[in-house]
Amino acid sequence: MKNKNGNDISEEMAANDYAHKLYLADYIRKPVIVRAINSLHLPPGSKGLDAGCGIGSHTMLLAEAAGPQGHVSGLDLSSDFLEYAAKSAQKAGVSQRVHFRKGDIANLPFDDNVFDWVWSADCIGYPALSLPSHIKEPMRVVKPGGVIAILAWSSQRLLPGYDFLEARLNASCSATAPFIKNKKSESLFLRAPGWFQESGMERIKARSFAGDIQAPLNDDLQRALEAFFEMLWGNAKPYVSANDWSEYQRLCRIESPDFIARLPDYYGFFTYTMFSGKVPPG
Repeated sequence: MKNKNGNDISEEMAANDYAHKLYLADYIRKPVIVRAINSLHLPPGSKGLDAGCGIGSHTMLLAEAAGPQGHVSGLDLSSDFLEYAAKSAQKAGVSQRVHFRKGDIANLPFDDNVFDWVWSADCIGYPALSLPSHIKEPMRVVKPGGVIAILAWSSQRLLPGYDFLEARLNASCSATAPFIKNKKSESLFLRAPGWFQESGMERIKARSFAGDIQAPLNDDLQRALEAFFEMLWGNAKPYVSANDWSEYQRLCRIESPDFIARLPDYYGFFTYTMFSGKVPPG
């Protein structure tokens, strides 16, 4: 069934559901993302690209880091995400400093040497890279001496006291599993320094940022944690035992009386890892 714009309604509903999960997840991950952005020391007034911007939450954080004279372009393939992002930017009062555009990171719709930096979170190279386009294209649009930074979720311990269950969920049905199956080890995200070196980038750096989640958690944080669980393991049922699936539902669904985020001693953590490098001088 199509809506008035000719888009498939089921696809639109799925996109909106995932956009809402991303929105909820920002209650927990925003401090980590801010620390990663701040570590780049973006020049005031600089012009950047958020490649794979999703709902635009990072785009607005990047605009804040670049200052009132800076500008950030957000690029994504999803029209629904871009519409959500544009509305969020308008509500936040930063519409003059950000711009959203539909496009593919493997074929960026920008001229050469137009950005001071490119940022990408959970997109370029994640969880496995397709060389050379996913690094070469950002290099093409960044000015000589500019920075490329890619960031992605790299680990978590979110089910305290259920270590083996979490390990089995990660091994059999994590969100990245379909994308890394049968891939060469050197193509996986944590090998990104090698891709940067192969592409000729300089001053390559790696850094991880940890986020803590500790009780007591208010309703927003509980919903955010459930969104994390859903994005990580929500498609587990075909890949795990009936007992593990039952335990996942018992511990990770907010409607369950045993929802783990309500434990008075709950603690979990996750990490994001960022790789950055500079485009060589021309």
